[in-house]
Amino acid sequence: MIAFVSGPVAALAPTTAVIEVGGVGMAVQCTPDTIAGLRIGESAKLATSLVVREDSLTLYGFADDDERQVFELLQTASGVGPRLAQAMLGVHRPDALRVAVSTGDEKALMAVPGIGKKGAQKLLLELKDKLGAPLGASGMVGAQRAAAAAGPAPWSEQLAAALIGLGYAAREAEEAVSAVAPQAEAALAETGSAPVPQLLRAALQTLNRAR
Repeated sequence: MIAFVSGPVAALAPTTAVIEVGGVGMAVQCTPDTIAGLRIGESAKLATSLVVREDSLTLYGFADDDERQVFELLQTASGVGPRLAQAMLGVHRPDALRVAVSTGDEKALMAVPGIGKKGAQKLLLELKDKLGAPLGASGMVGAQRAAAAAGPAPWSEQLAAALIGLGYAAREAEEAVSAVAPQAEAALAETGSAPVPQLLRAALQTLNRAR
């Protein structure tokens, strides 16, 4: 198993980072939040999980070991593969997922693309005793604080950081964020969460049309 990769960031895409390790470019699948923290040419270290299939080897990368551990625990639930597990971490940070599971918050899980009401109910049952308590909280008061503070940064900040990490100027990132704001607000009104991966794709389409 490849536990981590460390080296200069050679390239970035909306869901992939290429890390140069010993002269070899390792393609690592990452959430937009993780991509946002990387810069081309700068050194980075990502915790990783290697998913082996009959026809592929896919390396998933994470900001820290806790995120990787949650990614692997999520896949112990029936019907959850690496793509869905990563999508869950793309919407919620590990502690926010722990809070959602410990408090039975269906809506938090339904904010993840691909998870409906029945799927959320099933996941809550299967993950109840697997994720554990929020690491940064103790007791119900701590859980309530984590629910408010452990989730992702505001969607606009995440999106702008991801675009800048991909090489766009701050002004371009700001304009793209404004362009997809109606889409984000509609998602917030419907599910209570703005899906950053989808918003990133929409923002990139806006920027490509503008060039």
